[in-house]
Amino acid sequence: MNETELSEKGYRKYEGTDVDVFFNTNICAHAGNCVRGNPDIFDTKRRPWILPDNGSSDEVVRVIDTCPSGALKYIKR
Repeated sequence: MNETELSEKGYRKYEGTDVDVFFNTNICAHAGNCVRGNPDIFDTKRRPWILPDNGSSDEVVRVIDTCPSGALKYIKR
């Protein structure tokens, strides 16, 4: 999926230097894999709650790949 398609499906973009993260609150199952996977990148107590540059692009991808609902997506730059 490209950025336009993600946006049309309700995903919000969190921009990073090497990877952009997209999140859709409407399909999030709140499993918490992201926050437990790397709280430096994903922290619901912070705004913005996703900071892609707080980890390597490989680490961002690793955590997003554990998301069971598909609420998190990424596009590498």
